[in-house]
Amino acid sequence: MSDDPLHPASPPLRSPLGITAVPQTRSSEPLDTNAWFGRSAPVVLEVGCGSGTSTLAMAQHEPDIDVIAVEVYRRGLAQLLCAIDRDQVRNIRMIRGNAVDVLQHLIAPRSLTGVRVFFPDPWPKARHHKRRFLQPATVALIANRLLPGGVLHAATDHPGYAAQIAEVGDGEPLLRRADGGTGLPISTVRPTTKYETKAQHAGSAVTELIWEKRS
Repeated sequence: MSDDPLHPASPPLRSPLGITAVPQTRSSEPLDTNAWFGRSAPVVLEVGCGSGTSTLAMAQHEPDIDVIAVEVYRRGLAQLLCAIDRDQVRNIRMIRGNAVDVLQHLIAPRSLTGVRVFFPDPWPKARHHKRRFLQPATVALIANRLLPGGVLHAATDHPGYAAQIAEVGDGEPLLRRADGGTGLPISTVRPTTKYETKAQHAGSAVTELIWEKRS
């Protein structure tokens, strides 16, 4: 594999710890996560990490799991990078780019222990629903990238999107509903973010949806 599997087109964000946020471009080979993290460990992909509050807390809670955070906005990645340096967290890496492209081109089939999608953009207008991230094709792609027993964990405060996610996830033949108990390979306990607290104060209920890949 190339020494630079992402072929970055612009300079990455770099931490004194060596943690990087690289710009995603298409590669002919999937990421070598063992080389990137410097160890062999279960890998979780988080889609749309924002400023990384949940990413950081969950990675600290599970130091034996490696986390790849994917985010479009550089500012959010920079905030997460500062927090990683501050707390000396070594099991997070970041990719700046489109999550579907990352899944398609940089993640090998049956390689992920988990995928987390917390509070994706609900695109509330009906004409924009096609832009929602968790569509049937994307969920099928996620299922393909999960190891048997791997977990898809989604959360949203938008009732309409929650119903769609539930329908799409339940309709994917490789997945089955999980209850979020202790038998799963990753934790499904999330910290409450500022966004979530604000939504709850506004009267929005949060729906958690968890699936496990069939063996």
